[in-house]
Amino acid sequence: MSVIRVDSGAGGLTYDTLVMPCTIGWGGTCAAADKREGDGCTPLGRWPIRGVLLRPGKVEAVGIRLPWRWIRPGDGWSDDPADPAYNRPVRLPRGFSAESLIRADDAYDIILVLGHNDAPPVPGQGSAIFFHLSEARPTAGCVAVERDDMLRLLPLLAPGDGMEIVA
Repeated sequence: MSVIRVDSGAGGLTYDTLVMPCTIGWGGTCAAADKREGDGCTPLGRWPIRGVLLRPGKVEAVGIRLPWRWIRPGDGWSDDPADPAYNRPVRLPRGFSAESLIRADDAYDIILVLGHNDAPPVPGQGSAIFFHLSEARPTAGCVAVERDDMLRLLPLLAPGDGMEIVA
């Protein structure tokens, strides 16, 4: 098992010999136990990589060793603490708040789902903590890198790998 190490204070991440800049949430970092829905905080800790979601027509699925699937129209992620499917993938439209995985920008062309607050999810303690493409601004709590950096890193990752976020 290898770990992507995010040094939030330095604004960078490392994996083996790769070093690249990254962005985190607009709320900075916080202890995972203090993470709350909508606080913009990136949770400190070690999180398994659960899988990869790819946007068809925006990226090729070449050399990916992690479990992956294509994002489909109507794919979303529940961010509503009242939803029984909180912090889980859902189909849209939905009677609860959920984030669409099809965005107008390119940030979700590649999404690595991190295992934060998912075993089982605790309503209100943070949802949709992803590793995705940079939005040219802080994220809502995720970790993000530039497309070229993600494309260099993605084929190196293997099942069992994780991400460690440190202050």
